[in-house]
Amino acid sequence: MIDARGLSKRFQDKKRGEIRAVDNVSFQCQPGKIYGLLGANGAGKTTTLRMLATILEPTDGTATVCGYDVVEHPEKVRANVGFLSTATALYRRLTAQEFVEYFGRLNGLDEATLKKRIDIIFDRLDMNGFRDRRCDKLSTGMMQKTSIARTLVHDPPVMIFDEPTNGLDIMTARTITSFIRECRNNGKTVIFSTHIMSEVEKLCDTIGIIQSGKLLVEGTLAQLRDKYAEHELEEIFVKVVTPHYVAEEKN
Repeated sequence: MIDARGLSKRFQDKKRGEIRAVDNVSFQCQPGKIYGLLGANGAGKTTTLRMLATILEPTDGTATVCGYDVVEHPEKVRANVGFLSTATALYRRLTAQEFVEYFGRLNGLDEATLKKRIDIIFDRLDMNGFRDRRCDKLSTGMMQKTSIARTLVHDPPVMIFDEPTNGLDIMTARTITSFIRECRNNGKTVIFSTHIMSEVEKLCDTIGIIQSGKLLVEGTLAQLRDKYAEHELEEIFVKVVTPHYVAEEKN
């Protein structure tokens, strides 16, 4: 469902010259599976996901989502993807329900289907208590739930989550991770980025560790434990990325 091959993204910086934000990244994610992209801040996670969601165009390489090339058919990709980022802004003057309705109509839902989808999502995410509250009056957790509802309203087969629990209290974070698990159980293809080890351990079928734009290793948690002779994911992560940190400092 997601097939990335040699994805790269380069930017030009006046002071630092060429920056390779993502460098020759390849991986696949299938329906009913969660692929976790694990890395520190600035590792290239967000840039990778933005290319898959057609927000950024790759400098090199290719990627297909639901069989559609992200460069050649971006509109088809967007119709099949729900993309959630902490950078996603809400329309402050709309209520939570009006905001989700707006995006449902943008995605071509008829009014009957839209009403049904909103009722289902608002019930599942426990949003009925603030569905008529303006977005500029919502708490951080409420805003994140509203963003998720907007992402899900057209029931896309592919879900892309970029640091979905960042800055949330533990109860809201648990609700969101539970919902991500439900997406997988419902047969959706799920990829999400995070730097939180516990989320990866609980949720992911496959883990990809990324550093300096390079995908250094991938596998199931069991495979990574066997390969690096460590039980804790944090220790595995340190073993994987430390040589690259050292090489960067020398350069």
